[in-house]
Amino acid sequence: MDATGSQTITLDDVRGAHKMLSGVARITPMEGSRHLSSLVGAPVQLKCENLQRTGSFKIRGAYVRIAGLRQEERAAGVVAASAGNHAQGVALAASLHGVRSTVFMPVGAPLPKVAATREYGAEVRLHGTVVDETLRAAQEYAEETGAVFIHPFDHPDIIAGQGTVGLEILEQCPEVRTILVGVGGGGLIAGLAVAVKSLRPDVRIVGVQAAGAAAYPPSLAAGRPVTLGSVATMADGIMVGRPGDIPFAVVRDLVDEVVTVGEDQLSSAVLLCLERAKLVAEPAGASPVAALLAAPESFQGPLVAVLSGGNVDPLLLQRILRHGMSAAGRYLSLRLRLTDRPGALATMLGVLSVVDANVLDVSHVRTDPRLGLTEAEVELHLETKGPEHCAAVGAALEDAGYTVIA
Repeated sequence: MDATGSQTITLDDVRGAHKMLSGVARITPMEGSRHLSSLVGAPVQLKCENLQRTGSFKIRGAYVRIAGLRQEERAAGVVAASAGNHAQGVALAASLHGVRSTVFMPVGAPLPKVAATREYGAEVRLHGTVVDETLRAAQEYAEETGAVFIHPFDHPDIIAGQGTVGLEILEQCPEVRTILVGVGGGGLIAGLAVAVKSLRPDVRIVGVQAAGAAAYPPSLAAGRPVTLGSVATMADGIMVGRPGDIPFAVVRDLVDEVVTVGEDQLSSAVLLCLERAKLVAEPAGASPVAALLAAPESFQGPLVAVLSGGNVDPLLLQRILRHGMSAAGRYLSLRLRLTDRPGALATMLGVLSVVDANVLDVSHVRTDPRLGLTEAEVELHLETKGPEHCAAVGAALEDAGYTVIA
């Protein structure tokens, strides 16, 4: 396979990868979502790659890529750069092939991901504060040592391996009309598109990017990969500033649409997956669900949303869930001022009790240059029941004479 155009990866390549992955990658389950189905008005299935070995689809491409190395290349070992999912996929794939692996990860990478990568057999080297710095260090290591650099998405073997997800979807849900896939560099959606469009050209394939790291819309408009000036999103699994050259050509030729979602939608999607589907999905993995929440009327069913990964740091998950609850109107933070006199705080809490707001945390400040001599400021964290309830809480406090600051 050469490195130009969508014809470089064929259905036969994906089928060959699928055969190679037998007994290695799990055929992950498809779970129906009653809530999303009612929202869309058609059956919605979740393809659970978050339950794949290493917690994401990455083992598929990494295993196929390393399997294709010559003996002398295997002897030199492999090297990769990643903040998490690709790191673990390469580490396990290399171990299964008996190949030495070195993985560069950012200094601030979550400790659970670093530990898991080591446990899968890789030597982990922490370098740089952002993935671009880590990537350069891995490439320099490859040049110095002769180790083979395993790119996370810009290689035909990687794309063919990821495309096996598409074959499984068609087998598990033959009636599918639309498939939603999270997009970073484009390896997963490119492979899936080759497999699905070869067998079912009528199926609509939609890519989903985080709005803060959406390199594909401007790249598709320009007709070539475009590098973003900056990227920022909680969805670190798809936080890529430039499409890969090979996947870009496939996406341009075969993918029907690429949409973007915001941070509130991503956090709400993670929360929904956890509460309603009982599935832990990282923000990148939940991005297709975020697209469904943002515009449920835009997609024709039956529909499959690919949950591409579930590797999320517990501390980040805690913040995401709180953000998601806030976006859904179920968590309200506000500050207000009241007269600093005995019983004032109890009176204010009584107002909240009447409107049935559950107080999670209270912070009471009496000494601050911004406050008058008889004023105190209270910061409240409340559990609420939705946007209408949030509005009712704010109105009740104002009606009681309190000045709500935020």
